[in-house]
Amino acid sequence: MSDIKKIKTALVSVYHKDGLDEILALLNKEGVQFLSTGGTQSFIESLGYPCQAVEDLTGYPSILGGRVKTLHPKVFGGILNRRENESDREQIKQYEIPSIDLVIVDLYPFVDTVASGASHEDIIEKIDIGGISLIRAAAKNYRDVIIVASKAQYAPLASLLRENGAQSSIDQRRWFAKEAFAVSSSYDSSIFNYFDEENGPSALRVAIDGAKAMRYGENPHQRGYFFGDFNKMFTQLHGKEISYNNLLDIDAAVSLIAEFEQPTFAILKHNNACGIATRATIAEAWRDALAGDPVSAFGGVLITNGTVDEAAAEEINKIFFEVIIAPNYDDKALAILEQKKNRIVLVQHCPNTSTMQFRSCLNGALGQERDLRVETVDDLKQVTKLPVDPAQVNDLLFANKIVKHSKSNAIVLAKGCQLYASGVGQTSRVDALKQAIAKAQSFGFDLNGAVMASDAFFPFADCVQIAHEAGINAVIQPGGSIRDNETIEYCDNNGVAMVITGIRHFKH
Repeated sequence: MSDIKKIKTALVSVYHKDGLDEILALLNKEGVQFLSTGGTQSFIESLGYPCQAVEDLTGYPSILGGRVKTLHPKVFGGILNRRENESDREQIKQYEIPSIDLVIVDLYPFVDTVASGASHEDIIEKIDIGGISLIRAAAKNYRDVIIVASKAQYAPLASLLRENGAQSSIDQRRWFAKEAFAVSSSYDSSIFNYFDEENGPSALRVAIDGAKAMRYGENPHQRGYFFGDFNKMFTQLHGKEISYNNLLDIDAAVSLIAEFEQPTFAILKHNNACGIATRATIAEAWRDALAGDPVSAFGGVLITNGTVDEAAAEEINKIFFEVIIAPNYDDKALAILEQKKNRIVLVQHCPNTSTMQFRSCLNGALGQERDLRVETVDDLKQVTKLPVDPAQVNDLLFANKIVKHSKSNAIVLAKGCQLYASGVGQTSRVDALKQAIAKAQSFGFDLNGAVMASDAFFPFADCVQIAHEAGINAVIQPGGSIRDNETIEYCDNNGVAMVITGIRHFKH
């Protein structure tokens, strides 16, 4: 038999009615009969269309304060009966159950209610029963029924009705069923996570809408996808399609820049800062960030926490880069930055507010809280005879923010709130330090008076000795080594100031 199915009866019961009037008009034009409840029934009738009340079909009113309205064999039998099954047809006839060919329904706003800070009792009442049951029933029977499970599917349904009239193919019904199960699975995940959050997660239930296929993953032979709402955080003003690797760098960039309140500019490459500076103006911050490593800046991702003006844009435009991110650009700056057609220009609307991180691991996943700890002056424990002075404190806290966002093992060298160099992703802390020193010296930085930050403790005194011999005279580190006393003793004997935070910032 043909897989084309006519819509003769539609059950409509929704909260979001924007856009519903067009759908109802198209259905009414095709002679479709309406079945509904409460406010939706009133809305349908206000448009001049006849509509049968569900309670007239079932013989039962809405009961238990509205908790039970559609849960009845005459409703679910009408949805779930298999039109080509002889036994189903006989029972439908026996119990006088009308077939329902289209279900348009949405769910109580559970997620929004939780986010609003509502009481537990109010949240529980927003756990939908009838709606979720209708969605699952109609999606299960997609061979005969179309299911529209949220207002996001109003437009596709309207398009189908305009093009085909009140009929659909099995491929179209299967697509709507797939979208419906996405709605139901996301809804159930939200409810589970609400109940599971009190003592920490017992299972991982993640549902993220907005899947986007990338051109490829990290390399051209790998498929890549982004699951999330990029447009909630950013507006792309210019440039080519954003890649998988761009997104990784953008994520690292927004996490880093969120640490800074004063005008700051950062340049990232492969998730690590290769240049960053805090200055009085964005243009000055750009100049000194670029000086940190003008070689690695080529093809990098740029980010700032202030408005990019014409003066900054003129300097930025002199190099090749992939992405620039800022909260705003003035008109002249934007005109300059858009001179290269592939250059990606993003406006960041809001910070990353997620509190958890996940990554695949073996045959499962790892999850952890994001590292949101930011050390302040109050966290600095002076452990050496020589105290740090106010200028060193500023530099130490500046360097500590950068090392927190650098791949371990990591060392950061800074002076005057400017990144001089970093050593990242090394298998030993000594190697990371030597890499940083060599890099700083290769770009002409004088390390005398610079400070050093380490993401983890020094297992031996060798790192502070190497740093001191290069001119560094102040150190910030978590501490916690059984040989901390050896490191402190070296500092005391050689005029180096050191503070300990007690907070490690590994980033693997």
